[in-house]
Amino acid sequence: MDWLGRARTTFHASPDSLPLHLKDGKTTTLCELVKSTTPPCTLNPALFNGHLQTCWTAVNQSAPPIAYRRKVFDAEDPRFAGTFAVDFVVEAHPEQPDETLPPHTSFFTDAEFEALGGDDDKPLLITLHGLSGGSHEPYLRHVLAELIAKSDDGKSGGWEALVVNSRGCAGSKITSGILYNARATWDVRQVVRWARSKWPNRRLFGIGYSLGANILTNYLGEEGEACELEAAVIVSNPWKLEVSSIALQNTFLGTNLYLKAMGSNMKKLFERQVARHSEQIMKNGNIDMDAVRNIKYLYEFDRAIQCPTWGYPSEGAYYRDASSVDSIFDIRIPCMVLHAEDDPIAVKQAVPYQEVKHTPYVTICSTSLGGHLGWYQIGGGRWHSKPVFNFFEKMLREVDVTATKKHARVDINGVISTTSSHKSPFIFQPMRRKMHLPVEDSR
Repeated sequence: MDWLGRARTTFHASPDSLPLHLKDGKTTTLCELVKSTTPPCTLNPALFNGHLQTCWTAVNQSAPPIAYRRKVFDAEDPRFAGTFAVDFVVEAHPEQPDETLPPHTSFFTDAEFEALGGDDDKPLLITLHGLSGGSHEPYLRHVLAELIAKSDDGKSGGWEALVVNSRGCAGSKITSGILYNARATWDVRQVVRWARSKWPNRRLFGIGYSLGANILTNYLGEEGEACELEAAVIVSNPWKLEVSSIALQNTFLGTNLYLKAMGSNMKKLFERQVARHSEQIMKNGNIDMDAVRNIKYLYEFDRAIQCPTWGYPSEGAYYRDASSVDSIFDIRIPCMVLHAEDDPIAVKQAVPYQEVKHTPYVTICSTSLGGHLGWYQIGGGRWHSKPVFNFFEKMLREVDVTATKKHARVDINGVISTTSSHKSPFIFQPMRRKMHLPVEDSR
């Protein structure tokens, strides 16, 4: 029973959770490591349900200040032409604020950016934010603040980090008809490859929040065994987008608070970009601006913008194809999932509690309280930053990644091979998506 903010914590994993080989010669499992790195969840008792936790995120924007330098990347893949902004965590805050950018953010000079790279082996965290958000969001700054702060003895912290901003978000410009959606894995893929080429010895990790969690999960599944990331954390993922959308539409608050707020935010973002770059955005030719002007809810935005942009006949088709739930079967790196059971946006009904039993690479940590990207504690701290920090530190400093990969054995469906004599003639391919490029595969 939850009382005075003391949330119940439960863990969901395969009975054959991935064996992790440690540097000291011992062995544990992914599930046991997640359990050991997750502290008790005690939240602010005044925010005693998911709605209060979630709404407080819109009111309380306090978080440790993070300084960024921004670089605008040109998409390398001509099929996804355009630009996107990446914000790199730096020590020095800008002397003169740039009013066109989020707080504490300034552009790299050409010389500063060209100087990046080297043979150091620092850990690098690649972050994906939530819907219409950006590097300025408090929920991700709480996590970054803990990771980049080096301990006095130098045995923890000291991470490097960057945030991949979705196109048009965080003050970035849309420079083509290619926007972003819940399957927009191409920009993060380019950044990971770029980071690997710049720092060949760095250990790369990933974290995604809300819609960014859905994108990151899809990316991990698409990459499979070729993934350059060593481990990842998925926070408040909506997983089954159609399930979450229908659940929201079935309640008064879901429709008139959350869907309306998210729809309004996306509509404003789109209209700002149309005002600046109408030629680039409208060259698609399929967007009905009269329908855009009448948008109130998120599903109406997806119907008016995402469907014609990506060729989906309805928002339901888009949601089903872009959902990341089946992607977990092709993930081949250790992955921790954080989710609050009272999350009113990424609803409990969509969480893959059954699916996770059939992949050794994913462990879900569910808390009974916390809302959507909330987990507020007394004093304003955010509980989720602690298990995230602990998990990444353990994976970085204690796990022998080479030995773990060498001994991992899975079949095509993501399940550790067993001695069962039954062999099905059918093959389930989790990443066989319906949206594709007819001439060349989009992956």
